[in-house]
Amino acid sequence: MTIRFTSLEERIDHAAHRVLDRLPASGISGSLIEFIVFGLKQAWACLFGGIMLFLIMATRVAWPDDAWLARYDFVFLGALAVQIAMLAFKLETVGEAKAIFLFHLVGTGMELFKTAAGSWVYPEEAFFRIGGVPLFSGFMYASVGSYLARVSRIFDFRFSGYPPFWTTVVIAVSIYINFFSHHYIVDLRYGIFAVTAVLFARTWVHYRVFRFRHRMPLLLGWFLVTLFIWFAENIATWSHAWLYPAQQGGWTPVSTAKIGSWYLLMIISFVLVTLVHRPKAMASESTR
Repeated sequence: MTIRFTSLEERIDHAAHRVLDRLPASGISGSLIEFIVFGLKQAWACLFGGIMLFLIMATRVAWPDDAWLARYDFVFLGALAVQIAMLAFKLETVGEAKAIFLFHLVGTGMELFKTAAGSWVYPEEAFFRIGGVPLFSGFMYASVGSYLARVSRIFDFRFSGYPPFWTTVVIAVSIYINFFSHHYIVDLRYGIFAVTAVLFARTWVHYRVFRFRHRMPLLLGWFLVTLFIWFAENIATWSHAWLYPAQQGGWTPVSTAKIGSWYLLMIISFVLVTLVHRPKAMASESTR
């Protein structure tokens, strides 16, 4: 059985209900309460990713050039400490930790190939690294996995029109292979986009904010999350966490073409999470 809240989150939820249950449930006030709770829960789901982004930005601004510990290594050790603390203080479930570990494996494999192919570089030195890939990079993928695992649990995701599970695994594997193969043969991403659109065209995600369930097309939800990841990537590249070839002579915004790549990675990420937390069908319930 999937746990919706950790023990700490249960206490926070009960405390919030003692306040929010007294507030209006309808009209503009009710809608505003739903919106505020939605924002707070999203921020909570982004906890690990937000801390990672803060570490990257803060060390870019304040890390001394003559420090005995490399900046990348500090970010890696900091991220590792945060991961351990989130488990110890019941901010994350064991299932979510498993999903994050999968992201480490998948992400590091792609990082090793892409950096060797010159797709992007890590311009600073690091002790904790494999080849030219500092180990903190795995936590960047893990932050996406952490968000997806936490948001699906916190908002109690249910789905209608969800395709057969095996088809989602096939499309995720195809996307991952194409990230490598397009360096040698034709890029199949546009065909994958088309297949994905057909496969998930009827899929809706139903999520509970506070008093009510709401719904959104899953494809739209993926796109909105992808946009936020692209914005975060601009901050990360400005902070020299990594650099694309066009940014090595001076920082420029990340190409909007990368939105498509992140969208495909979002699908892989989502399917990886479903390996740990299988998608649940939406029962008959009032949805707003």
